[in-house]
Amino acid sequence: MSRIITFGEIMMRLNPPRYLRFVQTDVFEATYAGGEANVAVSLANYGEDAAYATKVPEHEIGQNAVNALRRYGVDTSLMLRGGPRLGVYFCEKGASQRGSKVIYDRAGSSIALAKREEFDWEKIFAGADWFHFTGITPALGGELPEICLDACKAARAKGITVSCDLNYRGKLWSREKAGEVMGQLMPYVDVCIANEEDAKDVFGIAAENTDINSGKLDREGYISVARQLTERFGFRAVAITLRGSISASDNNWSGMLYLNGEAYFARNYLIHLVDRVGGGDSFGGGLIHAMLKWPEDPQRQIEFAVAASCLKQATEYDFNLASEKEVLALAGGNASGRVQR
Repeated sequence: MSRIITFGEIMMRLNPPRYLRFVQTDVFEATYAGGEANVAVSLANYGEDAAYATKVPEHEIGQNAVNALRRYGVDTSLMLRGGPRLGVYFCEKGASQRGSKVIYDRAGSSIALAKREEFDWEKIFAGADWFHFTGITPALGGELPEICLDACKAARAKGITVSCDLNYRGKLWSREKAGEVMGQLMPYVDVCIANEEDAKDVFGIAAENTDINSGKLDREGYISVARQLTERFGFRAVAITLRGSISASDNNWSGMLYLNGEAYFARNYLIHLVDRVGGGDSFGGGLIHAMLKWPEDPQRQIEFAVAASCLKQATEYDFNLASEKEVLALAGGNASGRVQR
C-alpha cells in the first residue's frame, strides 16, 4: 500500500434532480466533490493510503465536506480549518443533444484565500510516495500558484513522484495565464495527465487531424502531442483521455499512455452516460493506482485507468465508487453489464 497526497479544493455540488434544468427546479441535491478529492476517493477505494490536503471553513458545511471523504476512507488529517466559506458549483446534467452546464460560485473560498505559510510540506509529505494536484488549484488565484510550486519543489526534493492533471477551466483563467503558471510547475511533474483539449488550451500543442466536436480523434495526433509535451518538460509519462462525443448521452471513451517513447492505447468503450463529471479524475486515480501496483506493465496501467473512468461515468455524482475487482473485471473484457448474482 502506497501513501498518496492530493491537494486542491473540495466544493459542495448542487444539481437539480434527474435531468431537470436550472430554470425548472426548486430543489437541489447536495454532494461534495473536487478534482483532487475525487482522485483521493478512487485511491482509497482501491486500498491505497490516500490523504487529502486543503482548507475548509470551520463550521458544519465544512465538516460535511470532511465527512464525505472520511466515509470512503480518505485520510482527512491534513485538511486545515478556517476561512469564510466552502466553494460551490452547480451542475445541470445534459442529455441527448443538450450539453451539461456548470456554474461556479467559488470566489473567496477558504482554500482560495489560503496563505503559503499555512502549509508545512515537510510534514504533509512525511511517508508519502506520490503527490497529485490539478491545474484547477493554481487557477483559483491568490497565493495558490506559489503554494503549488512550494509543494512541487518539496516533493521533488524528497524524491516523491508528482502527477498533475492539466484540467484547463476557461471559466477560471485565460489560456495565457494558464500557460504561464503551469509552465512554471511542469518541470517538477513526472506524470502529466490531460484530456483531448488540455494541451492545446494550456500550451498550444494541438493534435492534428482531430475534431473533438464531431468526435473525430486521430491516434497519431495524440502521440505527437504526448511526444511534444515530454520533450518540452521532461515528463516520465503522459496520459491522455480520448473522448469521442456522440451526444451528451453517449460517448466513445478510451485513453493513451506515452512512456519511454512508446504509446499504449486502451480498448474503446461506448458509454451511455449517467454522470460524466469526475470522469477525468477517476482516470487519474486509476492510473496512479495502476502505475504503483503494476509498474512494469504500461498496457495494464492504461487499461485499468480507462476502465475505472468508464465505470465512474455510469455512477451518479463525482466520486468513483468502483472497487479494484470491478475495474479489473471490466478491463478484462466483462463489459456486458449483466446482473451480478
